[in-house]
Amino acid sequence: MFSMEEIQRIRDEFPILARKINQNQLVYLDNGASSQKPRQVIDAIDNFYQSEYANVHRGLHHLSNIATEKYEEVRNKIARFINAKNTDEIIYTSGSTEGINIVAYSWAWPRLKAGDEIILSVLEHHANIVPWNFLRERSGIVIKWVEPDQFGNLEPLAFQDQITDKTKLISVTQVSNVLGTVVDVKSIIEIGHNFGIPVLVDASQSAVHQAIDVQNLDVDFLVFTGHKIYGPTASGALYVKEEHLGNFVPFKGGGDMIDEVTRDHITYAKPPRMLEAGTPAIAQMIGLGVAIDYVTALGMNKIQAHEKSVRDYALERFAELNWLKLHGSPKDQAAIFSFTMGEVAHPHDLSTILDQKGIAVRAGHHCAQPLMNFLGVNATCRASFALYNTKEEVDKLVDGLILCRKLFD
Repeated sequence: MFSMEEIQRIRDEFPILARKINQNQLVYLDNGASSQKPRQVIDAIDNFYQSEYANVHRGLHHLSNIATEKYEEVRNKIARFINAKNTDEIIYTSGSTEGINIVAYSWAWPRLKAGDEIILSVLEHHANIVPWNFLRERSGIVIKWVEPDQFGNLEPLAFQDQITDKTKLISVTQVSNVLGTVVDVKSIIEIGHNFGIPVLVDASQSAVHQAIDVQNLDVDFLVFTGHKIYGPTASGALYVKEEHLGNFVPFKGGGDMIDEVTRDHITYAKPPRMLEAGTPAIAQMIGLGVAIDYVTALGMNKIQAHEKSVRDYALERFAELNWLKLHGSPKDQAAIFSFTMGEVAHPHDLSTILDQKGIAVRAGHHCAQPLMNFLGVNATCRASFALYNTKEEVDKLVDGLILCRKLFD
């Protein structure tokens, strides 16, 4: 775990944390939506645009060679970060949403027919729901749902109960963006493979909090997004196990994803290039590579230990507020909390009042409306913590909630 001196050094590396909101020191607790960026990432992007910018792959001049080298090196960094077998298994994306859409349209759509089934959980973010609904609307597939228990846990055997001979894919989050539930995806993958069913894991919320090892998980597809892991927006990756790469068809057409184009015939490059059409987000991917370097140097185990310490302290403080409703108490939880005050105040009101104190939390359905319906609420407030958050910031949040309660009494 980090020492107090290390945490202060880390905080100093995130310029925005020095900002004041309404004359109050910023307490940024909306990391589940997007994390802040360290100076190393900001400087790398700035330097690229100022001194090294050029398009990649298609130029032979000095700047293009530099840009291409830096851009492609990120593929190696991502492969090491998630322990992929080789770099061909890494497809660059704009984030998890695009990654899931690539699997839906390039792998599932050509293979699935009306009546085929995909199993999802009620914990899923809309990014892991809407693309499959498109297939339901356009191809007639069936979506089956696994519900969590009353505490927010997902039982792996519940997935097995939904499997039939028509099941073609299981797609599940590794960490709930609402309840913080850490899902036992390894067991779900084993169950799926016992029935010959591939599994997609949405690691949007997990890759920033814990080490990911795709070979140990034996996962077929995995997505994560860069802006949640201290990198830029419009950056991310899709991992595809090597054995599945030959079953993909092109997702988007354009430059860089072809081998040869004639008037009458086109041949396509092999993945990953086949799935990366057009001029890419070069600076963003370079920034993502620096972000991966940053968390790797800190150590994912130390990051996880620090966040667990903050999580445990937050649970202790929340327990003092007998009028605060915490939604979900999973047996394994990331530092993500959703809460309401019942009929006393709407989550939007709580968020607005907290913002006056410089405390940034999120209010709404968190792109997880099926889960909101399951919980019996329209919205919650969510406080989601990151490696730079502290116990002192937990205290400020609790003080802010006490103030909200007093204002609505």
